Amino acid sequence: MGCSSPAPAVWDPAFADAEDCVLSSEQCVVKGEHYFVKGLIEIPVLGSDAVFSWGVWVSLSPAHFARAAELWETPGRETEPPYFGWLSTELPAYPRSTLDLKTNVHTRPVGERPFVELEPTAHPLAVEQRTGITLDRVRSIAESVLHPGAPRD
Repeated sequence: MGCSSPAPAVWDPAFADAEDCVLSSEQCVVKGEHYFVKGLIEIPVLGSDAVFSWGVWVSLSPAHFARAAELWETPGRETEPPYFGWLSTELPAYPRSTLDLKTNVHTRPVGERPFVELEPTAHPLAVEQRTGITLDRVRSIAESVLHPGAPRD
């Protein structure tokens, strides 16, 4: 179960025709200067074996993006050290912005999206990743995604 963002927060549909911009389901380049990969912030659902996943975009340095792209289809890529990045997706279920939270992006086996580990701060999203959420909270998140104008938790 989860929710996913189709593009990083900085993406503009007008970029689609630009030669220095690319948006695929897994990678994004904006103006040949900003590099992003899609990954999953996974949050355990308390009292179950379920995991709630946010499909998010994380900005990487040019060197880390190049390395990730180089290994994209390489078996064993999951042994790569994590890449530092900045969360580049605004998640509607939180009272404070989720943009620019510090992350570590952990590469997984070919065909699996990277795991996005948030810096262990007091931000509600980081706390939820560490401590888990209830099924009621999952429902609340679904409501905030389906009805973005409603008050946040």
